[in-house]
Amino acid sequence: MKITEIICQVLRIKNVEAKTASSQDSVLVRVRTDNGLEGIGEADSSPEMVKAVIDAPFSHNVATGLRGMLIGENPLETDRLWQSMYRKTMYCGRRSVPITAMAALDMAFWDIKGKQYGEPIHRLLGGKKHDRILAYASILFGKDGAETADIGRRWRDSGYKAVKFGWEPMGKSEAVDIDLVRGARRGVGDDGTVLIDAGCVWDARTALQRAHSFADQRIGWLEEALHPDDYDGYRWLRDRSPVPIAAGEEECGRQSFRPLIDGHCLDVYQVDLSRNGFTDSMYIRQRVEEIGARLCNHCYTSPVSHAAGLHWLASCRDTFLFEDCVEDSPLRHELTHEKINAVDGWMTVPDRPGLGVTLNEEFIRSHLICESR
Repeated sequence: MKITEIICQVLRIKNVEAKTASSQDSVLVRVRTDNGLEGIGEADSSPEMVKAVIDAPFSHNVATGLRGMLIGENPLETDRLWQSMYRKTMYCGRRSVPITAMAALDMAFWDIKGKQYGEPIHRLLGGKKHDRILAYASILFGKDGAETADIGRRWRDSGYKAVKFGWEPMGKSEAVDIDLVRGARRGVGDDGTVLIDAGCVWDARTALQRAHSFADQRIGWLEEALHPDDYDGYRWLRDRSPVPIAAGEEECGRQSFRPLIDGHCLDVYQVDLSRNGFTDSMYIRQRVEEIGARLCNHCYTSPVSHAAGLHWLASCRDTFLFEDCVEDSPLRHELTHEKINAVDGWMTVPDRPGLGVTLNEEFIRSHLICESR
């Protein structure tokens, strides 16, 4: 089998808002082969930046675009291709956007692999350990505690037993932060799970103060309290916090995760398949399980990435929650014919070959910004 074509499609919804939500645009990567198979992948990054990494021409042996080096290769050789892409982008990559481009391609390769062998990806990852996974509704904070409480009630009424609130306006002041978390607890109720995503707003000492302030609201974890590069701060915070500490959504590839894992910096490691791909996410899974920490997916884009996260998380030993983005965005809900959503608060792991999703071509045509091949 050989790769014959790699297509990048940038999609964007009509009403993009100034908020921290990556369900407003997307870059799809479609890999086609000489035996008629197509694999699909997605990167959660700036779509045009990812497209540039794939489209770029050859510069020299360790600074080259990805499309040119992959045409003619066998997509089933996922580990070799990951290492080759990493090597050949060494002068322009190693972290961030080039890794996200690699992740989208890797996702497509694994989709092809599943279709070639007639197996769901979770089986190729070693087998699913969970038939269904408890989902948490992932949504942004309201403007204050009262609005946040209303948001929590909405998603509890929709069947979710757990809700995560994140980002703005968290971090404006101690009073605002406490008001938001108390509102979250009121909305979700005493018997629900409240998760808090701070959005990287504090230094370590402030984060510890907030962790103590939030502890009486019995939050399930405090996420992204510090800047992603503050590994020492995360280690210090995790050793002292009265609540579990979660992070990892910004990390791209095993090298990015290594300081967090080696330092035992977190209680919950959040891995985004659209920034890590299946190949490196398998490595991350093994390392995190070795140190006895927990894993969760991160996903805030489309059903493609949700399906990828579901396959991967089903293969993890101690899976306990699945992030289900509930943004009211057509990209989140209409990109594929299959609806990858929680039912009564639970995600069912698909058993169709590959990712198990098919693209809605009509939706793509109506939201397509640009395309390259």
